[in-house]
Amino acid sequence: MRYRLLGRTGLYVSELCLGTMTWGGKGRFQVVGRLGLPDAEAQLRTAFEAGVNFVDTADVYSEGESERILGQAIRNLGLPREDLVVATKGRIRMGDGANRVGLSRVHLTQALDASLTRLGLDHVDLYQVHGFDPVTPIDETLRALDDFVRAGKVRHIGVSNFAAWQIMKALGVSERRGLSRFESVQAYYSIAGRDLEREVVPMALDQQVGILVWSPLAGGLLSGKFAPDAAGPEGARRTDFDFPPVDRDRAFRCVAAMRPIADRHGTSVARVALAWTLRQPGITSVIIGAKTDAQLSDNLAASDLALTDDDLAQLDEASRLPPEYPGWMIAFQQRDRFPGGAIRFATGSGGDGRKSG
Repeated sequence: MRYRLLGRTGLYVSELCLGTMTWGGKGRFQVVGRLGLPDAEAQLRTAFEAGVNFVDTADVYSEGESERILGQAIRNLGLPREDLVVATKGRIRMGDGANRVGLSRVHLTQALDASLTRLGLDHVDLYQVHGFDPVTPIDETLRALDDFVRAGKVRHIGVSNFAAWQIMKALGVSERRGLSRFESVQAYYSIAGRDLEREVVPMALDQQVGILVWSPLAGGLLSGKFAPDAAGPEGARRTDFDFPPVDRDRAFRCVAAMRPIADRHGTSVARVALAWTLRQPGITSVIIGAKTDAQLSDNLAASDLALTDDDLAQLDEASRLPPEYPGWMIAFQQRDRFPGGAIRFATGSGGDGRKSG
């Protein structure tokens, strides 16, 4: 297992992060997974023994049950707290009251305290706002998050599902007012859904914000178990919960490109998809979640899969984004700025962010 720095912090996290959205099985999350404490303990033990030190959850997952299970599993297994990086999130509605949602100081304070109680911890290492709130000024949100850090309840803060301009605005406010800044962005990204490369990836590279990837298998569609002209296997997440939105034609072109590569390496299509994601610029950690021990073991092995440059070139060709303005103009106009060869930025022009030439 390899470890990467989280943003501009000195905190190292494993390049694979154990996701816990399949734990609990309450409310609308039943279709995602229904793993109880024994299965969750087994997953956490397997991941920890494989070198994973990073675990991600959220208050909304199974109405808080995921957090409760995670905290109990840590205690039951006797895992050393100092060797774990625990991340959770708040923002999504957690009750019927008018103020039980959003990024206000009131809601985030209540949400964090409730998360710590469920986890049975006195602090979390990464507290992430789970989405944009158009009602609350970002200044109020950042001031509240900074207070959490100063109080010792949170070590670092992150953001999830924000646009690049929203993150940049927040970073500017943090710098101007001397507040804790967002060190990570948790976002959807996969070989079949590379939209993040248009704006968020270039911003993150420039500002040293770590990218944490959710749904790198596009809700299981990139597992290799789905056929273009047939329903998915029974019990598969995509069969019951068709999310996140994916261009299926593009997704199955990617799967078709990954199959021969998987065959050459004697591995699974899912592992190739994860290994591709791990090789992309700006990626700090890829969140993996599983319903079964076999899925978890296969996903963990992606850290050991060494794709060749030829493999990556083939996958890039099959999955590249269609050109979009101003990305194609930026790529066109930069040609004479690097005498030794062009620098290709992830701006929608098909670049992968690596230097060529």
